[in-house]
Amino acid sequence: MFSDDKKIGIGLTAFGILFMFMGVVFLFDTSLLTLGNVLFLAGICSIIGVMRTLKFFFGSTDKIVGTAVFFLGFILVLFRWPVIGMILELYGMFKLFFKFGLVINKFLHMSPITGPILRLPIIKRMKGMIDYLTGRNDSTLPM
Repeated sequence: MFSDDKKIGIGLTAFGILFMFMGVVFLFDTSLLTLGNVLFLAGICSIIGVMRTLKFFFGSTDKIVGTAVFFLGFILVLFRWPVIGMILELYGMFKLFFKFGLVINKFLHMSPITGPILRLPIIKRMKGMIDYLTGRNDSTLPM
């Protein structure tokens, strides 16, 4: 199903997320956060390849802010400012992966299992409040 490189990349990414989570749980332990960051980036490189990773981070002018903030947070974690660094990294990840999240949201709405749950009135009302607070409407979602 997956090549060996992709299997290794999935493992590296999973361990990277695990070590970042453990670093936050253990009161922003710099060593665990740094190891998690390195494993996460190595896993992404292994899954999609080095050139596509570089194109993802540096190929589009829309993602420059997210990339800069993410790597600034990475550097702050390395220089033992873990709380501010992780906040910046999370904001950078949000900016980088926001459009991917919209695609996942659309897929979940079309799925036969999660679709009816997401179409419940209470969920629609919460989505409407979030859209109102963020200033978005349905016409801005990618198709």
